[in-house]
Amino acid sequence: MLLDPLTLLVLSTAMAAASALYLAAEWSSVRERSLLLWSAGFAVIAVGCVLALLRFNGHVLFGIWFPNGLLILAHWLFLAGVAGFTRARLSRAWWLLVVVWLAMLFLPDGPWWSKAMLGIQSLLIAFTTLRAGLLLRPHGGGALGVGAAQLRSVLLTHGLFYLAKATSTVALDAFVNLASFRGAVILISLVEGAMAIMLLAMSMTGTVRHRREQRIARIAARDPLTGLDNRRGLQLRAPKLLKEASPASPGALLLLDIDHFKPVNDLHGHDAGDRLLVMLSDLIRFTMPRGALAARLGGDEFVILLRSGSVAAAQALGDDLRAVFAQQARAMFETPEPVSLSIGAILLDQPGTELSHWLKRADEALYLSKRKGRNRMELVQFPPMRAD
Repeated sequence: MLLDPLTLLVLSTAMAAASALYLAAEWSSVRERSLLLWSAGFAVIAVGCVLALLRFNGHVLFGIWFPNGLLILAHWLFLAGVAGFTRARLSRAWWLLVVVWLAMLFLPDGPWWSKAMLGIQSLLIAFTTLRAGLLLRPHGGGALGVGAAQLRSVLLTHGLFYLAKATSTVALDAFVNLASFRGAVILISLVEGAMAIMLLAMSMTGTVRHRREQRIARIAARDPLTGLDNRRGLQLRAPKLLKEASPASPGALLLLDIDHFKPVNDLHGHDAGDRLLVMLSDLIRFTMPRGALAARLGGDEFVILLRSGSVAAAQALGDDLRAVFAQQARAMFETPEPVSLSIGAILLDQPGTELSHWLKRADEALYLSKRKGRNRMELVQFPPMRAD
């Protein structure tokens, strides 16, 4: 038979060792701690498989429960890796698994103990793996990445398999002589183990890669100086808010531009200009209401999108920003003309309208604010667009 226990053990050893090396290589470039823990878990499985192979060939270096204890340790490392990935804190009870594992090494190897040990080992692996799978759940209404969803499914399936295995050692043996099916049980366990190794390694790698891609996407959508969204970030996040705008529940868009920003750079250097931009961005974060979006479009131009924006609320926000900014800018730098804010604002009351349209309208309002003498806010209400 091609898939005999010896062949499956060799395959499991090779796949576990390859998975350990691959995840270690990924860790060396990404430095994600969970990768290192998962790599260690596969390395432990590889060692256990080697010991089983040696035992299969008559070289008994350790008792039979030592490699089984290594399997528990490997799954505990998988759990620790998932906890690190999800930033979850494991209770101290999970650390007792190490004590249980050490105790298992000194238990006798009789028939009754063998059955008990098999049940305990299977339960420990099942609970550890199921706990790891349950840690991988969506947070904050978001969805799991493809890799994380696959890893969750593999862990839960693997845990349920070991739960069924533990149950069979106790329940079924009362009705069926499991000893007569020992070869089939071993073969099924080895097949499931080999498949689990392969699927776990693939899912773990995909999980970390998805997080890395998300991190890169977040960096690409952030302004490096202020930490606010940049234009790309605004274009990604604004459509959801714009869809909620309607005549009955309008939002608002405020376009901000710093008056007399160039003299700050000319007189005090570009570092001073950067400090001014950072001060404004911090002020925007502190002042804008919950659920609003803020972005730096470039240079000294900023935008704020309000989820709910009556004329009074938008005007109050703009006035507060102008007053505090002018006061802080005056305290920071001396300039021939006062550094202030000009703001152009518009209500968002047409659902489905693109961001570029609203930015153009707000820019017209900002231009009007500049023409009227700067350091002011112009909120313009345009009539609804007519269909051609």
